[in-house]
Amino acid sequence: MAVLAQDKIQELKDFIAGTQTLAYPDSHLIAVLHKAQGLFGYLSRETMDLIAQEMRIPTAHIWGVATFYHYFKLAPPGRHQIAMCLGTACYVKGASEVLEALKKDLGVEVGQTTPDDLFTLQEARCLGACGLAPVCMIDDKIYGDLTAKKITDIIAKYRKEAKAK
Repeated sequence: MAVLAQDKIQELKDFIAGTQTLAYPDSHLIAVLHKAQGLFGYLSRETMDLIAQEMRIPTAHIWGVATFYHYFKLAPPGRHQIAMCLGTACYVKGASEVLEALKKDLGVEVGQTTPDDLFTLQEARCLGACGLAPVCMIDDKIYGDLTAKKITDIIAKYRKEAKAK
């Protein structure tokens, strides 16, 4: 069971209170979920229960919204977020092979986090770096002209840095 930080809980409660002036209590639910994920990194069961209580909405409704939109994370993300671009330019230039190499090297599927909590693998439709295709973004850094070998080497560097810490 996750333990939520009291200062973040209060910030979320204050945010929710600011949205409750409308006649429809759940009209700002997506904004509240975005705020909660920004504060806690993901939407835990405890967070959704808190939102349900504060907004007077059934948790099942909140769960339904959170699971419908792919943006919301229901598990803690890894230390490094990997987004593999599968947009047209990247796909044509071999992004699917790079993604397969990533999945094999990390031992996870898209949407999963490695057992050591070091990486979370996601896919993206476009990262805006089509001239460097295929590309992926790790945290805030773009890596381009990727091959299966290059991505494996990049991941090895992140692992090495993690061990050094």
